[in-house]
Amino acid sequence: MRMNIDYWNKSIETGDREVLEKTQLADLRKTVDQALKTDFYGKRLRTEGIESGEDIRSIADLHRIPYTTKQDLRDAYPYGLLAIPLSEVVRLHVSSGTTGIPTVIYHSQADLNSWTDLGARSVIATGAGKDDVFQNMMTYGLFTGGLGLHYGGERAGMLVIPASSGNTQRQIKLMHDFKTTVVHATPSYMLHLAARMQNDGVDPASLSLRKAFVGAEPHSENVRLKIEELFGIDVYNSYGLSEMNGPAVAFECVYKKGMHVWEDAYIMEVVDPETGEPVEDGQSGELVFTTLKREATPLLRYRTRDLSFVYDTECECGRKHRRIGRIKGRTDDMLIINGVNIYPSQIEEAIMRLPEIGNNYQIIVEKSGALDKLTVKTEVRKSIFSDDAREINALRKRAIENLKSSIIVTPIVEFHEPGILPVQEGKAKRVFDMRKEEQA
Repeated sequence: MRMNIDYWNKSIETGDREVLEKTQLADLRKTVDQALKTDFYGKRLRTEGIESGEDIRSIADLHRIPYTTKQDLRDAYPYGLLAIPLSEVVRLHVSSGTTGIPTVIYHSQADLNSWTDLGARSVIATGAGKDDVFQNMMTYGLFTGGLGLHYGGERAGMLVIPASSGNTQRQIKLMHDFKTTVVHATPSYMLHLAARMQNDGVDPASLSLRKAFVGAEPHSENVRLKIEELFGIDVYNSYGLSEMNGPAVAFECVYKKGMHVWEDAYIMEVVDPETGEPVEDGQSGELVFTTLKREATPLLRYRTRDLSFVYDTECECGRKHRRIGRIKGRTDDMLIINGVNIYPSQIEEAIMRLPEIGNNYQIIVEKSGALDKLTVKTEVRKSIFSDDAREINALRKRAIENLKSSIIVTPIVEFHEPGILPVQEGKAKRVFDMRKEEQA
């Protein structure tokens, strides 16, 4: 079915790929020149024989540049990757790390303007625009999720409510009073919001809501469908990371068949996470990005650790920017359980296929003697507990069968009433690997 399609910048979004790639090369050369001004890349690039952007003759020459990793950013903290005078920096964002050393990304005003345009482009791609009231329920502050799409929404002409995260009762009141039509939140918070509305007797149909942008957490297609069903709205997947600005690195369009990576702002590669070698379109691998529009903190071939794939066909919307599939997980969140590699997203997808399953779950991994023990705790609708015990047992059996067919390992499945499992109002913590604590 043909959709109504709007563009923020039609010539850039639908232009010929040959023109796009020429623009990428020109901007890559500028980015290399900018990167050479930093202490970190000044040493690294010259070691590889790259003295200026003119040494990059084609996009293929990108492979002369070593990968940049999160550890490189930590090692360069605080100013080793700053390419402009501090007097020209207008904002910084910081992401925390398990080592205690954060990664910091600086922004000039031009950087923020470019990021804002990408945000507006993303919003427009979903069919939202100046007639919408946009309630942004992502955290504001050093985390990029809130501010990242805030300015994009404003530039697209939306009325933006900077609600930030948490205080669910207030969120519902804002949605009701100001007739919110679009929200931005983590998928786990959208599920929590639906449960809270049901508990408070608020009918989603009484609201004006019609769209949701979700991101910041890997989630399955089944979770998207569940949110759409609970609220009666369209839900659009998005992708971003603080090292590449934040939200609006990639966004779904009205067709919801993969996220368009805005390739005039980023060069994307997909590589085998073990070997670093490129993989073919359609094959899963680790996303690698190079910034093309960033003055203050240019990054070259940054390994995101996020796993996805590139679609090998063009989108019906007419955009020429390639699409990636939903994020499968991260190379560092894979669980090895009794020798089997498992991603949390596989578990989510398996349990969310069951309509009786509620909106919250936890994955617990422990040691039981020499073996690993996997427990999946999930909420189910309250009426299950008042029904015949045979129904509970049958549901548990179906859940275990779904999980075993997906992950091979046979887990323990625990059912809980709604509201029993803890809820995080920011990024949800789903996995609790107790083996790490036992080894500490």
